[in-house]
Parts: sequence; structure tokens; C-alpha cells
Amino acid sequence: MQLASIRILTTDLPRLVQFYEQATGLPATHYTPDFAELPTPAATLAIGSLRTAELFGGAHMAAAANRSVIIEFYVADVDAAYERIAGLPGPDVVQVPTTMPWGNRSLLFRDPDGNLVNFFMPVTPAAQQRFSRQQTA
Repeated sequence: MQLASIRILTTDLPRLVQFYEQATGLPATHYTPDFAELPTPAATLAIGSLRTAELFGGAHMAAAANRSVIIEFYVADVDAAYERIAGLPGPDVVQVPTTMPWGNRSLLFRDPDGNLVNFFMPVTPAAQQRFSRQQTA
């Protein structure tokens, strides 16, 4: 089994897609006015309008209501990513780049919808080894 994507539902698709394009430097592919994707080598970040939730029987789904998931991106340089994020309108930085006890250097912020996002890179030998195992599994 392989994780294919994480999908964010939003009330403002153009704003959120533009934010993620600027934050990640990745171009989005717009399939419809209600759905776009930012593919990465490991998985895809999908962004859909609330109208797409209707296709899943979505009366119970709500945008910007998440408080338990962190969307994580492996980046080459967390500190450079912080400089890029700091210049964007909308993100609320929760934690400046910090080396975590498990060996990752992390930048935690909220996107314009309030979703938690972590840009991280493994910096200790143990974390680097752990991550390299994940890439080959």
C-alpha cells in the first residue's frame, strides 16, 4: 500500500492553491475550477472546493475545521523555507525552525485556512538514516 494524496477542502480554492504554490515552489495542475493538485515524488497534495465534497455525500464535511492533522513536506533547507514563508501573506508561523528531539529540523505554520503545515528536514545521523529507510521501503 502507498499513500497517494492528502486532500484539503476549502471555501477559497484559488487562494489556497496560490498559497501552496508560493510556499512550496511547486506548480499546481488545475483539473477543474473546483480541484487542483500539487504532485511531489512521494505523494500529492490535492485541494478541492467544498463542492467536491458533495460527490462524496459531503453534507457532514467542513472546510477549515481540521485541528488534528499536520501536512508535512520534506524540504532541502528549512531555514531557507522559513525566509520564503515569512514573505507570504497569510501564513501564521507557529514555530520557527527548531531542531526536534527526534532529529528533524522543523518549521510549523498554519496555511490561510488554518491547517497546520510542517516543513522539515532530518539533520541528525539517526533521523537521516530513518528517513532514507522510508524512501527505500
